[in-house]
Amino acid sequence: MNTGATFQRELYPNPQFARANWHDLCGQWGFAHDDTDAGRDAGWFRGGPFDRQITVPFPPESEASGIHEQGFHPVVWYRRSFNMPAIGAGERLMLHFGAVDYLTEVWVNGQLVARHEGGHTPFSADITPALNTDGEQVVVVRAEDQPRDVRFPRGKQDWLEAPHNIWYHRTTGIWQPVWLEVVPGLHITDLHWTPDLANARVRCEVRLSGMPAEPVQLRVRLMVKGALLTDTSVSVADSEAIIYVTIPELEHFTYRDHLLWTPEKPNLIAATVSLGDDVVESYLGLRSAEVGEGFFLLNGLPYYLRLVLGQNYWPQSHLAAPSPDALRHEAQLIKDMGFNGVRIHQKIEDPRFLYWCDMIGLVVWEEMPSAYAFSSSAVERLSREWMEVIRRDKSHPCIIAWVPLNESWGVSQIAVRADQAHYASGLYHLTKALDPSRPLISNDGWELVESDIWSVHDYAPDGEGLARRFQTAEDIDAMLAGMGPARRRVILGGRERGDKPVMLTEFGGLSFTPKQGEAWHGYSTVKDAGEFETRLDSLFSAIAASPYIAGYCYTQLTDTEQETNGFLTAAREPKLPIETLRRIITQPAASVPYELIDKDRRVARKASGSET
Repeated sequence: MNTGATFQRELYPNPQFARANWHDLCGQWGFAHDDTDAGRDAGWFRGGPFDRQITVPFPPESEASGIHEQGFHPVVWYRRSFNMPAIGAGERLMLHFGAVDYLTEVWVNGQLVARHEGGHTPFSADITPALNTDGEQVVVVRAEDQPRDVRFPRGKQDWLEAPHNIWYHRTTGIWQPVWLEVVPGLHITDLHWTPDLANARVRCEVRLSGMPAEPVQLRVRLMVKGALLTDTSVSVADSEAIIYVTIPELEHFTYRDHLLWTPEKPNLIAATVSLGDDVVESYLGLRSAEVGEGFFLLNGLPYYLRLVLGQNYWPQSHLAAPSPDALRHEAQLIKDMGFNGVRIHQKIEDPRFLYWCDMIGLVVWEEMPSAYAFSSSAVERLSREWMEVIRRDKSHPCIIAWVPLNESWGVSQIAVRADQAHYASGLYHLTKALDPSRPLISNDGWELVESDIWSVHDYAPDGEGLARRFQTAEDIDAMLAGMGPARRRVILGGRERGDKPVMLTEFGGLSFTPKQGEAWHGYSTVKDAGEFETRLDSLFSAIAASPYIAGYCYTQLTDTEQETNGFLTAAREPKLPIETLRRIITQPAASVPYELIDKDRRVARKASGSET
C-alpha cells in the first residue's frame, strides 16, 4: 500500500488525479485464452483453467507479457487474488483499470462489478459490496477484442493475422495499470481545470460520487514553486460544482511569465483539492491555446509547432510502455531532438506520458484511434469512447489540439456521402461542447469539414517538391481549394480558408533502402546516413522558408515493426547524431520572424547563466 510518506506521483497511474492510499495490482495474474467463448457459461468467473501466468499490464501478444502469442484470440481471461487493505468505517474500496481492449467484464469474489466498452479509456468499480469479510479476495477479468471487427476504434492494430502495410500487431486485454484505492463514501470522481488568462482565473469543475446528504466544504489550494497562490473554499450541495478560482497575480500582464506554461518554460501550478477526508493531488498549467490570423496562438502569441508523429509502440510490449520510466525517456528524446511537441498517432496514451509532457514541456495533439468502416454502431462506439477520452485528458496543459478522425479512416466516402460528412461535423461540435478551450482538426490530412486548422499530409521526397506547394499564398489557396498532394480534396463543401492556420501535419517518412527480403513500409528511401541528413535538411529548410506554414509534424519518431521511417530505431537509437537532428529541426521559421530574436536571446541567456 502506498502512503503519503512514499508517494511518487510519476508512478501513480494518473498523476493529475492522484491519491496517496492506493495499491498496485500489476504483476503476475493467472491467464487463459477462451477461443470458443465458453468461459462465461462455464463459470470461469468463479474458478476456471487459469493455468498460465501473464505479466500485467502487458498484452498477451507481447513478449513482455510472458505469453507472446500473436494469432487470433478474441477472448481472454485474467485472475488474481489480493488481500483486502484496511478500510475504515464509511470508506469504500475502488478497483481501477487504466485501459482494457475492448469489451470488459469484471468479477470480484464471483460477483459482477463492472462492464465497460472501449479499449483506450479508464473505468472503475466500487467493489466494497463484493468483498469477503476477511481473507483472500479474487478478481477475474474477461476481455473480448474481436480481431476482424473494424467497426470499433482500433487504431493501428491490424485486422489481418500478420501485420501489413502500416498496421501492427494487436493489443488485446489489459494494457494499462490496474490498482485499488481506498476512498471515503462521498468522494471526488472527476476534476477538470480550464485556465482563463484574460480574466485572471481558473475554472475548476468537480464531480462527486453522489449527492451530499447536506452541504459539504470543498477546498482548492493552488501553489507555485512552494508558495501559496490561492486558497478557496466553497460549500457544495450538489454532485457537480463549478468554481472560478481567481489568481490575482495573473492581473500583472507584464510580469506573469513565471506563472504561464509554455514548452520553453513549463511552469506548473500544484493543486490540492479536498472534500472532507478525500484529498486529491493535482496540477494545472496556466496557458491558452487558440488560432487566429493564420497562426497557432499560445498564450495569445504566435507559436510555431514543431511536432513529430509518435506511434508510441515498443517491440517488447506493443502499446503498453515497458516501464514507467520508458514514458519519461520517450518524452525526453522528443525534447532533446528539438521538437516542441508530439502528435500521438492513433493511440490514447498512458496518462503518465502526458504527465511528462506537462512536466518537461511538450505540446500534444491527441488523436482518437480509428475504426475502419462506417455504420451506426461505429458512430456510436467511437463517439462514446471519444467523450471518455476528453473527460480523462482535458485538464492537461500539454494537449493543445483534438483530432477525432484521421485521413478519412472510417469515413472513406466523406467527400460524396452527406451522412459521413455530418458525422465528422458532429464530432467537431460535440468536442467543442465538451471542451471549447482548444483547437480541433476534424479529419487530419485531407477532406476536412469544420476545422480550426487546415492540416495537409504531403510526402514529397525532397524540399523542392514541398516548396512548389507552400511557397506562395496563391499556391496554398489553389491546393486547399482543389486536390491536395495525396490526391484528395483538402477542404470539403467550398469552405473558405479564412484566417485559420495551414499546417503540414504529415511529411517526410524517409527510410533506408530495405535489404532483400526485409519487411518494409515507407515513403521515400535513402541509401545511407549521409543522404538521410541531406534529404532531411532539404525538407526542413523548405518548410522553414515558407511564410505560410504555421507548423508541421514529421513522420515519424521511431521505427515501428515494418514501418521503418523513424528518426530512431525501434530500440530508440538515433540514426543521426542528436545534435545534427536538433540543428535541422530547430531552423527558425519564416512565418514567425520573432523566432530569430528568441533564438539569440536563448543563446545570450545561456551564456550569461541566467537560463539553464
